[in-house]
Amino acid sequence: MAQSGSPAQRGAYFGGSRVAFFGGSFDPPHLGHLAVAHAARAALSIDLVLFAPVGAQPLKPKGSSAPFEDRVAMTELAIADEPAFGISLLDAPNPAGAPNYTLHTLRRLQTEMPGATIFCLVGADSFLSLRHWYGAAEVPFSASLVVASRPGQKLGDLAASIPVGLTVEPSQPPIPSADREIELVSYTVRNAQGRTAALYVLPGLDVEISATEIRAQIKAGRPADPARPLISPAVARYIREHGLYQ
Repeated sequence: MAQSGSPAQRGAYFGGSRVAFFGGSFDPPHLGHLAVAHAARAALSIDLVLFAPVGAQPLKPKGSSAPFEDRVAMTELAIADEPAFGISLLDAPNPAGAPNYTLHTLRRLQTEMPGATIFCLVGADSFLSLRHWYGAAEVPFSASLVVASRPGQKLGDLAASIPVGLTVEPSQPPIPSADREIELVSYTVRNAQGRTAALYVLPGLDVEISATEIRAQIKAGRPADPARPLISPAVARYIREHGLYQ
């Protein structure tokens, strides 16, 4: 895979790219993560999806079950056969042990990738807590948010999650999906000064995989269901060899 030129990014990048930043615990990275990244890439003609295991999440004080280095290694294995997917280390643990704030990370990414159009891919659960994020009112203007919902989740009332001082309304005209098989709903976020930003929703993705479920299954010693794979064989092998989630 081609290098971006930055030690914090591993993935093909060129000026003018459409880049999606996909932060998360990836504890472990599962096939649902890959499905979401594929859907976002297809719907929005994204050139590069950067998977970014996070060192410390402000809204998850208990931390992750596996060390950061193991989560990076597993994520690299999960995306090894995906030339349009790369790794970002921008959310690596910092020496002071402080939380990783999405706003700061996105601003650093903009600096490291001048000329790129930046998207931020988030799950619906994370988006529903957007009001509680650090610098929440600035986040939508640092990158276009792309919200991936799980089956059955209701994201119709976006206003309930939008930070105070911002409004959201359907885009006029709607921005169509670049892939007819993937539904995309577009919105416009506006602040009190009239500044606008795009927000996208990938509704009802048929992905029902939980990292919590995977960890519990491994801890209980339950065999994986071959008819319903949750993680890639390479990630499963890494977990076994390193005794994770026991």
